[in-house]
Formats: sequence, C-alpha cells, structure tokens
Amino acid sequence: VGINGGNSGAREGSYSLPFVRMPTLENPIQTSISMFMWTDAIERGPEMTALRDGVRGKDKLDVPIKMIWNYAGNCLINQHSEINRTHEILQDDKKCELIVVIDCHMTSSAKYADILLPDCTASEQMDFALDASCGNMSYVIFNDQVIKPRFECKTIYEMTSELAKRLGVEQQFTEGRTQEEWMRHLYAQSREAIPELPTFEEFRKQGIFKKRDPQGHHVAYKAFREDPQANPLTTPSGKIEIYSQALADIAATWELPEGDVIDPLPIYTPGFESYQDPLNKQYPLQLTGFHYKSRVHSTYGNVDVLKAACRQEMWINPLDAQKRGINNGDKVRIFNDRGEVHIEAKVTPRMMPGVVALGEGAWYDPDAKRVDKGGCINVLTTQRPSPLAKGNPSHTNLVQVEKV
Repeated sequence: VGINGGNSGAREGSYSLPFVRMPTLENPIQTSISMFMWTDAIERGPEMTALRDGVRGKDKLDVPIKMIWNYAGNCLINQHSEINRTHEILQDDKKCELIVVIDCHMTSSAKYADILLPDCTASEQMDFALDASCGNMSYVIFNDQVIKPRFECKTIYEMTSELAKRLGVEQQFTEGRTQEEWMRHLYAQSREAIPELPTFEEFRKQGIFKKRDPQGHHVAYKAFREDPQANPLTTPSGKIEIYSQALADIAATWELPEGDVIDPLPIYTPGFESYQDPLNKQYPLQLTGFHYKSRVHSTYGNVDVLKAACRQEMWINPLDAQKRGINNGDKVRIFNDRGEVHIEAKVTPRMMPGVVALGEGAWYDPDAKRVDKGGCINVLTTQRPSPLAKGNPSHTNLVQVEKV
C-alpha cells in the first residue's frame, strides 16, 4: 500500500471536483440497519437486535418498517435476494402498509407500488450530472431540458416540495427556490471553490467541464507509508492490523447463526452454501453473478435492442454441460429450494467446473408458477446475510441445472 498500483482491497480512489450539492437536513433518527436487511425489518422488525442483526444506534428496533419510499430503484424485487420470499412479504399489506414508487419505467419493483408516481426523464428537466469514480479526471455535465415533461410527470424536486408543503416544512426544504434557482445558487457556490468554472450561461452552452487531478493521480495510504506516526489509519491502532481486536470483540459478543464465523485473523473458513456444504450433494453447482455489458445493474434491462445483441444466458463449463446433455443455446432450468429460472445455456471453458454464472440485473419475468423466464439471478439467491456486514452474499448460492 502507499505506492503506485498498490491497493488494500478497497474501492479504487478517484479525483472529484468540490462541486457543491443540495444541502440535506439532519435526520433525528440515528438507528440504522444494513440495507440488505430491509425485508427482515418488515417481517420481524422488533425482534432485530444489535448483537444478532447488526442494528446500529440502538440495542434493538422498536417497530417494523410500515412504509417504503422507493425512488429510482429496482431493489424492491428485482435487485434483492430471494425474490419469492420478498414477494410474499410485499404482497401482504398488513406488513408494509404503504409502498410509494417513483420511476420512469414500469420496472419489476414498480408493479408492487400502492402509489406509483411518474418521474421526469433527464430530457425533461434541467440538472447537473457529476463525476462518478473516473480516475484522475473529474467532470460535471450540464443536463439541459430538451422537451417539456409529458402528461402528468413531475420532477422529484417538485414532488418533494409538494410533500414538504403538506408537512408544513416547505420553506425549510426549498428555501424559496425553484429547481433552476437551486442550480444557479449551487453553481455560484461551486465557482468559489473551482475558479476555472465558466459562468452559468457559458457552461450551459459548453455542456461539460473537465479537470484533471492537479496531483496527477491519487495514491492510497501514501501519507501513511511515508510517516505512519503522523498519518495514522482509522483503525483502532492507527496501523495495518493483522489481528483485529475490534473483530475479536464482535466475535465474542455477537449472536451468530451456526456456520457463521467472524475471526480477528484473516483465516479461511467455509461459508454457507459453499463447495463443502452438505447441501452440495443435492445442488452441486455454485452459482455466481457478474455485471453484464448490456446493463448497469437492471438499468437498460428492458431495452429490446440490447437484449437481442447481448442475450441473457447461463454460463456453464463444457464438462458440467456434457454430464447433463446440454449444448450451447439449449434451454435449461436452474433451480434450488428458493426458486427456478429457465434460460439458454452458454457452454464455455471460461467457467471453471462446478460453477455456473448469470449476469445480474435481468428483469424478473415469472409465469403463473413463479418460474422466471427473464434470467433474474435473485430468484435463486439467499436472504441469509454475510456474518459481519449483514450484507448481500450474492455469489453464495448452490443450484442444480437440467436441460428443459
């Protein structure tokens, strides 16, 4: 670490402009859970504790989730594990009593909305698009309005402003500004921090502003490497820890399910639904996911041209395919106790024996028997969270594959 090309295993660093963004009010509720555990919070919220479920800010949750505000997201169903379980939870309106979805498309998640509000597309409103992890090049794009909003579409700023009005906090939220007035206000503040920015009107015509990292590029932990005492890390010891006392304390106090391991040392331990799991006898193939070239998660998953150019397929090694009489392009069923997917097979030596793969993000398309024909991996994934982060174990799935 601390050298060019080095890494700790964390996400790569990137240069970012100090562009001023919309201010947010402080949330008085400090209790939080892992994003992945939201269905559990609907199903058994008051049972969730800090020591068993990773609740933060409190020893336990007081109440379950009763309302969901889902803006521009497909995690209600498509992008969340164990779809059939999630479906059962969401369709019971005695559990989560109100689901509001705001989107531009009738996504798999939008179909579960009690209230479905049509958002404006990027072409129907003025906005800024800011840089997103682009190495040593930072940028901001002026997204200008091309057409007026169609039909009943409103921008999310209009929607939330109307909501703030009804909650009696409109002035506190909007500060008396429209969306364009906020853009001009934030841009003026940003110009103070970034003197090279042109005027608002010049930038509107120009369309994009780019700036390279004045330091060349970011090198993680460089200062720590040069002087560890003066530049400690954010670990308890301020150093790179081979043995983590924090993890040791967690391991000693948390209530872990059988098979889950948290260790203060970087040891190997078999995970659940791994190659060594007894379930492997019934479901002998490890299913893993990957980011597919035709989508960004599930975005663009409904574009027919992209679907035709980049078919959703299950990748399988020739040895595993031969055992099952599967040829390239054959329709197969992938299944386990959680669900079943029917999709074409791609026989390729790029997969190791014993492992199959599905690109994540394909849109869930079930028939009347809940057999998915869209190739959505989350029909097969598990809701069991990872031991420490209580996060998404999306590559931890045992399945069987048969030719249809």
